[in-house]
Amino acid sequence: MPPPPPAARAPGHLDAAAPGGGPEAQPLDVVGIGNALVDVVAVAGDDVLAAAGLVKGSMELVDLARAREIYAAMGPAVEVSGGSAANTMAGVAALGGRAGFVGKVADDDVGAVFTHDIRAIGVEFHPVVARPDGGNEELVGTGRSLVLVTGDAERTMATHLGTATTLSADELPVDFVARGRVVYLEGYLWDLPAAKKAMRRAIAECQRHDGAVALSLSDAFCVERHRRDFLELVRDDLDVLFGNEQEVRALFGARTLEAALRAAEETGLLVAVTRGALGCVVVTPRGPVAVPAAPVDHVVDVTGAGDLFAAGFLYGLTHGSGPEDCARLGALCASEVITHLGARPQADLRHLADEAGLLGQAP
Repeated sequence: MPPPPPAARAPGHLDAAAPGGGPEAQPLDVVGIGNALVDVVAVAGDDVLAAAGLVKGSMELVDLARAREIYAAMGPAVEVSGGSAANTMAGVAALGGRAGFVGKVADDDVGAVFTHDIRAIGVEFHPVVARPDGGNEELVGTGRSLVLVTGDAERTMATHLGTATTLSADELPVDFVARGRVVYLEGYLWDLPAAKKAMRRAIAECQRHDGAVALSLSDAFCVERHRRDFLELVRDDLDVLFGNEQEVRALFGARTLEAALRAAEETGLLVAVTRGALGCVVVTPRGPVAVPAAPVDHVVDVTGAGDLFAAGFLYGLTHGSGPEDCARLGALCASEVITHLGARPQADLRHLADEAGLLGQAP
């Protein structure tokens, strides 16, 4: 599968300078930890999904050979930097927040593209860089996600993680993580044993510095694979939880949304449950509150809707907004990203939020 076009920074020149002194050492609103991926996005019919054996609306991890097969069956594609937590940090930065990202890339063209793109949007990024050593081809190269968008705007993802699978606890830049008022974790990382240990170290470091821990459930299949771990996190470690209706129902073993919301309320966490066009429900200290979706003329691609919802919500949370306004800002950000292909914002999110009176004030 050919990589995206080379960036200006050639392989061998990724800057992994350690976060330290100087102006960059200021506190960050949110530090996200997740898979550093480049998204390859194409419009596809249901027949392409069926031929590839993909479950519509899901994310499936694939090996390199299968990724190449699926890529060969895709039509013309747009290649953009992505990854769930990275998309969220891009949204926080677009709103004017101070965002950082932790992810592992290879010293290759794709890694250079990812690094350039996330820094260009204003996210502080000190990449964990894997050096090619002639070892297992599956673990060499920056990861990428094949995103197939059907006519109903639903997205289905086949993801080859590459070197992202090797992020370890020893590689975690703990000083960088400690600068975040909120540390935001990507549920997908629980599929990776080494990364799971890194996440647990990040949680401990965040708590040691009195930060808040937020988790995105990422995918209903991911929840089913790691339900016990996620419930332990809910009980012991989290402050904020994001998930769509299917994910939250799967987490709590609930047959209905109402039952899931009752279970979420019992946790004492701030929980945001997204419902697509039906808006979202945010569980506040006063109980669940429904917040409508922001109006959209035409939905093109729902890729990144949950990521950008989390971006708006976390920006609001770190700038003095109440839970309902956080959810309204999240809905506004999600409404922008679903109007075009790709999971990063294209419009001026800060301008849109300012017009809507949703920016809040830094505490």
